[in-house]
Amino acid sequence: MRASCLVGLVAILAPLLATADSRAQTPEERGLAIAREADARDSGFGDWTAEVLMVLRDSAGGESRRDMRVSVLEMPGDGDRSLIVFNRPPDIDGTALLTHAHKSGEDDQWLYLPSVARVKRISAANKSGPFVAASSPTRTW
Repeated sequence: MRASCLVGLVAILAPLLATADSRAQTPEERGLAIAREADARDSGFGDWTAEVLMVLRDSAGGESRRDMRVSVLEMPGDGDRSLIVFNRPPDIDGTALLTHAHKSGEDDQWLYLPSVARVKRISAANKSGPFVAASSPTRTW
């Protein structure tokens, strides 16, 4: 019973002691500590992968679905690298888009089309257009 009271007392006093300690710092010291902590936490995201379902709807209510895997890798000193691989619908299965994003200058992009087994470089001037043609709107795959 005595040990549990001691643990409870420590649990109550610990935040108060931490607060008192942080008040002992000058505003400059506290600001420097916050800046150092923010700098330590801003080490980037590294990489990530996601399964994505994109649903495109037209004005008539038709749907076109795209099922894809997206992987992104952060590159130190430059932009990110991303790879999008389409899984569905079957007519675009295996189509892939590789992007090398740069902090400055134009991004580099390549498109792999499995139907013709070719890689096509996408020029920066044509990046606004569709690269995977929309199939006719449908409600199923």
